Amino acid sequence: MNKSPMTAEGAQKLREELQRLKFVERPRITNAIAEARALGDLKENAEYHAAREQQSFAEGRISEIESKLANAEIIDVTKVNAQGRVVFGATVRLLNLDTDEEVSYRIVGEDEANIKAGLVSINSPVARALIGKREGDAVSVQVPSGLVEYEILEVAYL
Repeated sequence: MNKSPMTAEGAQKLREELQRLKFVERPRITNAIAEARALGDLKENAEYHAAREQQSFAEGRISEIESKLANAEIIDVTKVNAQGRVVFGATVRLLNLDTDEEVSYRIVGEDEANIKAGLVSINSPVARALIGKREGDAVSVQVPSGLVEYEILEVAYL
């Protein structure tokens, strides 16, 4: 299976979620199932069915996180010598040449992307257009609304 790039922060968040699911949620759900079983007839026991559904969701998420971490290539951008180029994990400040609006994006893994937080996936059109470019370069990005022209104002490795 191919390794998926992930920032060190993204991997840490997944590890924290995994810990919470395994050591907080899993025992809570197990107790809820035991309590619901004690109530009697399982066919018509809504609490039992709800707890089992929660258990199924939690176990699925645990499996998903373990798989993502096992297949992650964790990249610490602060230790990469990119020589001013835009690389995975870099934070890039851009100027939209049409609107004079400044935006800042950090290029992250697929699972970490959150456009509202300024985190764009390495597979997004914006990230693909920026990779390998330097401060001062102009880039054209094909987005659903059309072609957008940006100038790279700053590349930071935070």
